[in-house]
Amino acid sequence: MTAQAPQTAQMPENAVEIRDLVKTYGASKVNTEKRALKGISLDVPRGSFFGLLGPNGAGKSTLINILAGLVNKTSGTASIWGYDTENNMRAARRSIGIVPQELNLDPFFTPRELLDLQAGLYGVPAAERRTDEILEAVGLADKAHSYARTLSGGMRRRLLVAKALVHTPQVLVLDEPTAGVDVELRHQLWEYVKKLNKAGTTILLTTHYLEEAEALCDRIAIINHGRLVACDDTKNLLGRLDSKRVTVLLADEINAIPDSLKVFDVTLKDGRELEFNYQPSKVRSGEIVRAVQDAGLRFAEIATKEPELEDIFVQLTSAPESDI
Repeated sequence: MTAQAPQTAQMPENAVEIRDLVKTYGASKVNTEKRALKGISLDVPRGSFFGLLGPNGAGKSTLINILAGLVNKTSGTASIWGYDTENNMRAARRSIGIVPQELNLDPFFTPRELLDLQAGLYGVPAAERRTDEILEAVGLADKAHSYARTLSGGMRRRLLVAKALVHTPQVLVLDEPTAGVDVELRHQLWEYVKKLNKAGTTILLTTHYLEEAEALCDRIAIINHGRLVACDDTKNLLGRLDSKRVTVLLADEINAIPDSLKVFDVTLKDGRELEFNYQPSKVRSGEIVRAVQDAGLRFAEIATKEPELEDIFVQLTSAPESDI
């Protein structure tokens, strides 16, 4: 099974370009006017594995639905593979495959029938369809002739991924693709998506599994209350948080923290565990180790904890809307 790269003569620098994108949902009898997107500008580089993160209600789904052509923007521009989503709608839609959060499948079709129908809607000739390859890739080859209504939730999720791939899009959008998918099948799905990305397909991922985004994405954007609050390479983003933790497990139990160690942000747990939180820009871990030794304490074990994407995410999305 070989992941195929999308074929095109056009090679734009950015697979997706968004400029000053605004979406306002009008007031109704039950809801007041809501501004879901507040002037977002964003570039998704061609060939990247790009993460779009944010808390519930941040505007992620609205942004994706605008790219998919399901929601009309209020103002601003959005283009996919160089095609404006409004002025060149057909070409833009041919360039993108969307895996939605909702399990919107016809229960009376089999996976094979659904993929062939989807390919037909995109004008893919029968001889060029990759139905068997895609079903194998998402682990549904043995369910090719089963009705969709008989599939488990995880299988239906994988079938949505398969549908999004039938026209070999240049950009694949995965909106919470592993929700309800077990660990083994999640691993299988990511292996195939990584092959697609390596072959040239741009991946745009939204997920609440932040450890997935940290492991998979080379670049990450975070939105909160409809505004872009961060966009950077994953490594640079993690480096923004000037915070680390060193945990020292002592060979002998102590009753209190020695006075010489109180210059640090340190806590004592269970009489044998000293936890130091420090800023690498101001303190080196070696200074902490030497201070523990100078205090006459014996080490049993030392462990360090690097900043994680979850720490950055919480820091950037904790501000109330009025402060953004």
